[in-house]
Formats: sequence, C-alpha cells, structure tokens
Amino acid sequence: MDPGTLRGDIPALADGTVYLNTGASGPAPDRVLAAGRAAERAHERDHHRGNPYPEAWDAYDASRAAVADLLGTAPDTVALTNSTADGISRVASALPWEQGDVVVHTDLEHPAGRLPFQRLARDGVEVREVPTTAGRLDREAYADAVADARLVCLSSLSWLHGTRLPVRDAVEIAHDAGTRILVDAVQSVGHHPVDAEAWGADAVAAAGHKWLLGTWGAGFLRIAPSAVDAFEPRHLGYRAVPKGADNLDYHNSAARFEVGTQSLAPHAALREAIAIREELGPDTVTDRIGYLAERLVDGLGDRVVSPRPPESGLVAFEDPTPEATVERLNQAGIHVRTVPGDCVRASVHVFNTPEDVDALLAAL
Repeated sequence: MDPGTLRGDIPALADGTVYLNTGASGPAPDRVLAAGRAAERAHERDHHRGNPYPEAWDAYDASRAAVADLLGTAPDTVALTNSTADGISRVASALPWEQGDVVVHTDLEHPAGRLPFQRLARDGVEVREVPTTAGRLDREAYADAVADARLVCLSSLSWLHGTRLPVRDAVEIAHDAGTRILVDAVQSVGHHPVDAEAWGADAVAAAGHKWLLGTWGAGFLRIAPSAVDAFEPRHLGYRAVPKGADNLDYHNSAARFEVGTQSLAPHAALREAIAIREELGPDTVTDRIGYLAERLVDGLGDRVVSPRPPESGLVAFEDPTPEATVERLNQAGIHVRTVPGDCVRASVHVFNTPEDVDALLAAL
C-alpha cells in the first residue's frame, strides 16, 4: 500500500475533490466501507441462524485488540464506545463528584471536552479553564489550576492550532497533585504514533473517523489499570459487569465502561482502517503529512497562526471573512473549515498531494 493506491480507493475523491478537512472527518476508503458492510451482512444473515452473541463478542474482542496495538497497550485496557465525545462523557460521569470538587480543562478543548463539565457545574463542581497562548500550555498556570482538582481534561493535539500538547508532562504534574487526567486523543490517533502507556494518563478517549479514515460510530477509551477502581460508570449496562451478574460488581478492567450491544459495522471498519495504516507504515503517514504541511505553511506566509515548522497536518490561517471563504472554496470543490478566532483550517493527510495544496493556495 502506498499513498497513491490509498487515494485511488477513496470514493469521495473520485471526482477530483480536493479534501482538506480530515481533522473534522476523514473520507473512508472503499476497503474500509466494504469491511463494515461485510460485518453487518454476516451478523444479520449468518450469525442469526443460531445464537448471534458469541460471534459479536469475538468481533468486539478483535476490535479491542486492534485498538490496543494502535495505542501500545493491552486489550483489557480498552473499552469500545461510539465516539470521542461518548468516551469523555462516560469518564466524566464515572467519578464520585461532590459539591466543591474541581475539574480543569484548557481553552483549547473541543466542546466534547467542555460540555460534560459545564453540566457538572450545575451541581456545584468548579470548572477551571487554563488559558493558553498560540496553542501552548503555560505549565505554571496549569500546575496551579490542577493542584486541588479531581480531574483534568486535556487534548493531545489542538484542533484549533495544530499544536502538540506536552501530554506526559501534564500527566506527571496532575498525578503529583493527586489529580486524575483524561486525554482527548482524537486528533492524534492515525495522525502520529501514540503510546498510551508512555503517556500514563488515567483515561484516553478517541475515535476512528478522523485520521484513521474509519467510519462514524467507532470510538474507544483506554483506561489505565491503576485507575480502573477510581471509576464507577453511571452510564451503565450489562456489559459493564461479569456475565450473569445482576449487581454493581463492575469488571476489573476497561470493560466496565461498555454498556450493551453495538453495531459491528463501524468497529469492523475501524479494524480495516488500522490495518491500512499499518500497510502504509506509520512513518510514511507522518512524513507525508509533514511534507505537505510545510508546503502549505510556506505558501500561506504571514497568514499562518499554526506553528512554524508545522507540528501536525492541521494548519490554521487568518482570513477576514472565514465563513465566506470556506463557502467559496466549497463551491470550487476544495473542502476546508472555519475554526474560532476568524481562521480557516486546512488538514493535510497521507492521501493528499502537492497538487491539492497548490489548488488551495491558488484559490485563496
């Protein structure tokens, strides 16, 4: 597998579309779509000739194993969810919050990493937002904010600026204060290598529909073994407890975060997407993203608000009329998006080409 072959297998690009919005949602290859369809057909046509559950459980196990390999962790540390937001919300509701507790997030967080905590604020939980500068975390301000907190929610890669956050440092600071930390890694997985064990976070939430080029509906949550007992999910179903249990004796693993039956299709598609990434080679992915991002940054000049040199395939740049610019580009078959701060954001991925970058620059 090489980038050109991958590009040729993505139906969304067949008409010459210039797709530069993977940071929002990646276009899935036909191989990925076919894997999802095949899993659904087998489940409904074949598994239902008998007991459909054993085959489904095996499929869930296969998905956990694939995600575990991707994150450099063990399968029993992985729970299957529906999305990143779903995983974050499950973690937020699994701690024993009390009035006066503190939760911390940065001003870089996606609404998925803010809204669950805004809801907790209605019950007397204090929410602290750590300001950043140009997508950079102020370690001193962060350390002050987490000193007496119960939980931190932190992105590993900023969706606004494309900056990489110092996850390992942030984890150490939080843990030194006795604070749990949840990492939103959806912009990292499939984008650059992720080692969840090295990060050391209590929880890592992500999904496969962005840089992994999977389909919507396949999220995952990694729970550190040392943190499992700290979480007692309220979003609860029979898969959270051992088979046959009818009490709250949770699994002693990440499985306590699973709820009930889930569609097999998105997670089968996710397994195929992970396999394609491995066939391409992680270095091929990150090297091509880096090359294209540098080409884009160089062409944009002083308009760029993302780092120089780029730290990711997310490149944000100033625009006096971002909404109008995005609409105009959309009409021309070039797909980017706005982000807060009067900016337009383009995402370059391994399937993109120098010609895609040049088309955007020419259209601007």
